[in-house]
Amino acid sequence: MSSRLSKLPWIEIAILAVALFLRVWLIELKPPHFDEGVNGWFADQMTEKGFYRYDPTNYHGPLHFYAVFLSQTLFGREVWALRLPAILASMLCVWALLRYREFFGPTVSRLAAAAMAVSPAYIFYGRYSIHESWQVLFSILLLHSILGLWQNGVRRNLITAAIALTGLILTKETYILHAGCFAIALPVLWLWQKLVPSRPAQPLARQQWSREDAFLCTAISALVIVFFYSGTFHDFGALKGLFTTFAAWLGTGVEAGGHEKTTYDIIGPLNWYWVALMARYEWPALAGLVACLRFVFPSDPRLRYVAIAAGGTLLAYSIIPYKTPWCVISILWPFYLVGAAVTVEFAQKMTKPFLAWAVAFPFLAVSLVAAAKLNFRNFTDDSEPYVYVQTYEDIKVFTGPLLDLASKDPRVYAATGIISMDSYYPLPWMLGDFTKVGYYKPDQTPPDWNMDFVAIDTAREADAEKNLRRDYFKRRFHIRSAQDECTVYFAADVFSAIIPGEPEIKPLHP
Repeated sequence: MSSRLSKLPWIEIAILAVALFLRVWLIELKPPHFDEGVNGWFADQMTEKGFYRYDPTNYHGPLHFYAVFLSQTLFGREVWALRLPAILASMLCVWALLRYREFFGPTVSRLAAAAMAVSPAYIFYGRYSIHESWQVLFSILLLHSILGLWQNGVRRNLITAAIALTGLILTKETYILHAGCFAIALPVLWLWQKLVPSRPAQPLARQQWSREDAFLCTAISALVIVFFYSGTFHDFGALKGLFTTFAAWLGTGVEAGGHEKTTYDIIGPLNWYWVALMARYEWPALAGLVACLRFVFPSDPRLRYVAIAAGGTLLAYSIIPYKTPWCVISILWPFYLVGAAVTVEFAQKMTKPFLAWAVAFPFLAVSLVAAAKLNFRNFTDDSEPYVYVQTYEDIKVFTGPLLDLASKDPRVYAATGIISMDSYYPLPWMLGDFTKVGYYKPDQTPPDWNMDFVAIDTAREADAEKNLRRDYFKRRFHIRSAQDECTVYFAADVFSAIIPGEPEIKPLHP
């Protein structure tokens, strides 16, 4: 037994354990984000309609919605269940980086996986119920399959490529950007190999898969894509969205829609926003970016290809005006491999292998400290660039009394309510179990204000209060920084058992 235990890859187990702990500990600490509320609402609609109706202007594929739907069906409408699919995808990303030992050796893959395990970005957004962790996973698998076909050429690599491409298409329309960068990196590598040959060369392996294998992989991939995009064969008309989505996406990417970061412009269309995020949070990735210079000179052509693809992806995201910080996780990970490879090369030249971990330790430590502060203390602090349109804990001023009273008396789930504000997500998901809530935009007038609770923009208090006919408790709260203050009214006859004091609104009293 002891000999078996000694053969276990304990370093890799430790990396995965740290990654898991940092992604699941206090997972419900952070209130649901705006996008999490939207994604959870889509999953709720699947429960109601029986399938997901794809919308090409939503800019995301159906995979994550099905994953959230499955998680909520199995475990209930809980915050941790909403986030579970993203956590699993984030963990699989760390595992997938460890698989690069096949190409670059165990130390390189372990250093890269350790950097991802403690990265502020991968932890922060790995604890978000959003699509990006899936995109990272399939991008890692796609690069692995390309290197595998190059080095080994076995059928397993072909199958991995098919899974990766299918997963990317099912996840987000930006798959075209990542697949394009990997494709463009090949002729760039070929040209640079002509100018500065690698030492030693890495010829393309004899491919050990057949046309029949390629046809079968393509057919299965197409079937899976049609299955999900057609709403499990309920809506074949939605398939055209696979192509029409790019018109909407290109318009958003060019116009930015308020998500541009012009303060980081340097020259022409270039922007150093992503590099600024690396400098603040992601030192291992920043070191990897600098380390790419090493591969200008004779080097392992596979690592040279990774460096070219990584630089191309960063360049593409830098040019696109539309910038939301969670996209950073689609950029960082190849730089971990590059930085780790240069570190290991340095240690080998010094004939002291332990130096690789010694050099990496300060970078990993900075990431871990930043990750701990961001994820467990400053998770709603707008001064943190990763905290973007994040829901404040102040939302509990509204949701707390409702959820607390409903947990004691399930009949409260049938309480009547009005939510009338400019932007109300994630409330439709957070209050999804309340069956008699009406949602209205400010220019819409509710047919009846005599509700058990009413939530509005604070600027419209006078309009609401002149229509209230019961005694109400009045509380103010903020949902997020980009939204004005809100006010909620709780009917005293329903909530007096849980809200202390006297109601502030008494329209029927002198």
